[in-house]
Amino acid sequence: MKLLDTVALLEDMPMLNLYRGQVGTIVEEYEPDVFEVEFVDVKGQTYALETLGASQLMLLQYQCLSERKTA
Repeated sequence: MKLLDTVALLEDMPMLNLYRGQVGTIVEEYEPDVFEVEFVDVKGQTYALETLGASQLMLLQYQCLSERKTA
């Protein structure tokens, strides 16, 4: 995962009012596998900005996986 990737939350975090499946964008990488993720509503308003580990996130893909280029 890297800066500006779109991710989905893999677990419920009710104390943060975040739930599995909510979609966010990585806006900062603090260290390997630790990211600041911004969650925005349909009006573009941020409703959560949280530091999360890679194990709590799933990278969303917008292309056929066979089209991915290897870095």
